[in-house]
Amino acid sequence: MCKNFGLLSAQVFYSKAPFRLESGQVLPELQIAYHTYGTMNADGSNVVWVCHALTANSDVADWWSGLIGHGRVIDPAQHFIVCANIIGSCYGSSGPHTVNPATGKPWYHTFPAVTIRDMVEAHRLLREHLQIQQISLLVGGSMGGYQVLEWALTEPERIARLFLLCTGAAESAWGIAIHTAQRLSIEADPSWQDPAPHAGARGLKAARAIGMVTYRNYQTFMRTQSDPDKEKTDNFRASSYIDYQGNKLVKRFNAQSYWLLTKAMDSHNIARGRHEDITTSLSHIQQPVLLIGISSDLLCPPEEQRLLATYLPNTVYHEIDSSYGHDGFLIEFEKIGKILQDWQ
Repeated sequence: MCKNFGLLSAQVFYSKAPFRLESGQVLPELQIAYHTYGTMNADGSNVVWVCHALTANSDVADWWSGLIGHGRVIDPAQHFIVCANIIGSCYGSSGPHTVNPATGKPWYHTFPAVTIRDMVEAHRLLREHLQIQQISLLVGGSMGGYQVLEWALTEPERIARLFLLCTGAAESAWGIAIHTAQRLSIEADPSWQDPAPHAGARGLKAARAIGMVTYRNYQTFMRTQSDPDKEKTDNFRASSYIDYQGNKLVKRFNAQSYWLLTKAMDSHNIARGRHEDITTSLSHIQQPVLLIGISSDLLCPPEEQRLLATYLPNTVYHEIDSSYGHDGFLIEFEKIGKILQDWQ
């Protein structure tokens, strides 16, 4: 289980039915950790479901408090808000650190490969468990957006509107290359193959370092991590920052989940098994869509969102001028909140 989990205790949905993955492999049982905020109204028309990104958890009111909370644009006084931890993660849902019922021990490296579609199928089961018939607004940034697009195609009749940030219809060659470099870092750790909770921890730290460079950009590092001391030859502020961020992730996440989830991101392609290409798949998403890109995003650049805006039939696109890069969708909450408020 990952550490430092949430300000509220997560609820857990358990299913004893076998859960078949897209690969054909089967999880003997399934557990999904989730948070809810607010109350569903009588006609069930106020549900907002948030899909989280790579290393986040289901306590969305904690990590996205600028958008979600009392007095915010997504307010539990008005909305019934749901966020579920994705399978393969380590914040309470089935993943490498949960117990394999066949062995009575954690899965670790034997946990099967998962895809974005598998995550959405798990969300669908939770939706049924919560007796949610209609999701008024389905929200996701980055990898969360991958889930939103998949879900919109899987259950179009259940999703009224979409809110997408810094995301794309398929994982790019650029993204796959970055994830491969991160996995190579993990695999280079001598402890990686150990059947233990901290296996690959040093490799995870290196993988996070690679990630941090793509989440921000040149301007961000120059503005916040430059050293004024021209006499320095070592112990630079930028180095300390990257080292700190790596250690911080190692304390709350694990290498097995990170490796697995980057593989899941690589699998993302909404046209797979459906249509000739992603543009055709996008044309089948008829719901109103609010789409936001960040001007300085290196990881999932605005080109990705412009493609979505071109082929999604009912889309409003905003590109935020920000120096925060990919992390801007988590940081620029005032600008994002204003756009969402005006659109709703």
